[in-house]
Amino acid sequence: MPTTLLCAQRLRYGLLGGALLALLSAPLAQASPSHQAPPSLHVQAQSWVEVEPDKATLNARLWENTPALSTMEESDSSALSEARERLETRASELIEEMEATGLERNAINAGSLNVYPEHIQGPRNEDGEHETLQRTRLERPITVELTELDQLSNVLDALIAAGVNSLDGVQFDLQDRDAATDEALVKALEKAQHKANLMADSLDAELGHVQRIEETQSPIFQPRMMSMRAESDAAGASQSGVSSDYNPGTIRIDAGVSVEWALKGTDAPHRPGNDVAAQE
Repeated sequence: MPTTLLCAQRLRYGLLGGALLALLSAPLAQASPSHQAPPSLHVQAQSWVEVEPDKATLNARLWENTPALSTMEESDSSALSEARERLETRASELIEEMEATGLERNAINAGSLNVYPEHIQGPRNEDGEHETLQRTRLERPITVELTELDQLSNVLDALIAAGVNSLDGVQFDLQDRDAATDEALVKALEKAQHKANLMADSLDAELGHVQRIEETQSPIFQPRMMSMRAESDAAGASQSGVSSDYNPGTIRIDAGVSVEWALKGTDAPHRPGNDVAAQE
């Protein structure tokens, strides 16, 4: 074999062998004790805020029914028109009642007309069986939004006085949700910082820079609901002769965080895994 070709083969084999040796030695170098991660302190903390709501949404419904007819009879279009006219008149009167309490017109929303066919139980026939009757319900939802909660009692009384068929309750909320959820998150971070300082001082260690921050629980916001029935409220108001008092209470917002600090200094505690953890 020519000398030049033999030298080229030896060089190629030498290069391949060197590359293989480097690959085999890399995991050993990474597993070397000299490359262990520095000690750290890992803290989890949860906190919350309780805030008073400054917004309320009232949901009510008005409806009118056409006369109930036998399923064998044809529906009367004039009865449907008359029911709609009665409903529109009542909706207009209700809006006027709301505005009389001092509400702005844009705070009152009269929803779209909904039409529902209904089947109801009629009187017994000659065979002793109940006859099935049919009618049509025309319904309009009414939504009122308040940003001054001291108006709530008067608005509820006005809704009842206007003859709403259903008062579906009150939802208490916040006008600025972001500010409240931010406050809950900041309090959780402050609690984590306090715990980390306490632990480091107790162990004669010194906190270094923050290595990782995570949310363990995103701020949860849940509006408060107040359920009620128009019939019972109307009865109570008529007997007492005064407006009812409604206490919205508070809304709680929870948040959780996980923070990891590096520990610095010669007195940093060395534990298995080089980590000190605290979990609430």
